[in-house]
Amino acid sequence: MAQGEAPLVQAVRWIDDRLRDDPHVNRLQLVEEASQQFDLTPLDEEFLIRHLAAHPKPE
Repeated sequence: MAQGEAPLVQAVRWIDDRLRDDPHVNRLQLVEEASQQFDLTPLDEEFLIRHLAAHPKPE
């Protein structure tokens, strides 16, 4: 990840990488982990949940 990159951008990339590795992973758990790892705000967490809702799980 690039130095100086916004934590939310880092979190989105981190989550997308995890979903690429395992598309069936628990998405809310990923948001919680990303929130802790990247020190996100509640508003950032809400954005991530909406971001994931826009990309449904594969069947």
